[in-house]
Amino acid sequence: MKNSDPKAPKTRVNHPVGLVAGGPIRVADFRAVQKMTDHFVAADGGAAYLLARATMPDVVYGDMDSLAQPLQVKLGPDRIVRLSEQETTDFDKALRHIEAPLILVLGALGGRVDHELAVFHTLLRHVDKRCLLVGHKDVLFACPAHVSITLDLRAGDRLSLFPMCALKGKSEGLDWPIDGLSLDPMVQIGTSNRVTSGQVRLFFEGAGMLVILPRTRLTSVAKALMQLLRG
Repeated sequence: MKNSDPKAPKTRVNHPVGLVAGGPIRVADFRAVQKMTDHFVAADGGAAYLLARATMPDVVYGDMDSLAQPLQVKLGPDRIVRLSEQETTDFDKALRHIEAPLILVLGALGGRVDHELAVFHTLLRHVDKRCLLVGHKDVLFACPAHVSITLDLRAGDRLSLFPMCALKGKSEGLDWPIDGLSLDPMVQIGTSNRVTSGQVRLFFEGAGMLVILPRTRLTSVAKALMQLLRG
């Protein structure tokens, strides 16, 4: 499985990037991300959404099988990075070529379930990236291993933990702490937990935990991931 094409140009910036995939996107979510960055990259067919919103992506990564030829012409050859290998998804192709302190992903949640599962797989393969999925009802990220993350939330907020492999962790600020639990997708998961106070701390001994929060907490979660990088 390829990690990158050494000849393909990478997107390297020191500010957040919006990555648009080909799934459903609410206008309100797009506008929320626009407030956080004006730098957008697309994964193949995601470019169509940006062009429909009068937003020109800086670059489009993928095999271009989901982007109509007239739109490819409109983008021009300098904006298209064609990666023809079929071992990975277009989302994976794009993500592995972006180096930024935060990647805000639209169009990865709320569509086909198999596409979502493939996205989660990619998040875990690239858990070193600070990548936040933005959907209609949720924001989601993969928590890195051996790092304590602090989230400024509100009492009563829903916080779900879904382990993609067996691992242990610690928590502060949850109604049902995870300390001492062996979380495992085949045994015990941690969905529909609840925040007891305004601040939650999470720590996991390994990589593989998906953290899911309400979409209304987009700004605070994005801030936490940025602080995690600086720390």
